[in-house]
Amino acid sequence: MAKTVDLELKRAFAELQQKMLETTQKLKLADVQIDSLKRSMQHAMLTAKEIAALPPETKTYESVGRMFLLTDIAEVGQNLQKKSAISSDRIKTLENNKQYLERSLKDSENNLREMVQQKKQFAT
Repeated sequence: MAKTVDLELKRAFAELQQKMLETTQKLKLADVQIDSLKRSMQHAMLTAKEIAALPPETKTYESVGRMFLLTDIAEVGQNLQKKSAISSDRIKTLENNKQYLERSLKDSENNLREMVQQKKQFAT
């Protein structure tokens, strides 16, 4: 009977450890994505600031894949604003997901502690 409980505890312990590892990896990935999006937003804002200082008749080009299209300054500014807004929304989504993952990680840690306590109680 004790061996059955011990095997179940070991199996559950291993599953919780695996879940914790996966969660920490997802947290790191979310951090990397947030940093990348923040850099992209900053780049878009700086570009928009520089373009706003140009005279309206200046020729501007936007990249589309491997080519560049002649585009009005106003349209380039709008596209940069959209890009910044999309990045901002994505950052909010990732931060909410990150909070969920952190709660999940804490729950997993608490479950592991409880299992260790149970195992200690069965051992004595």
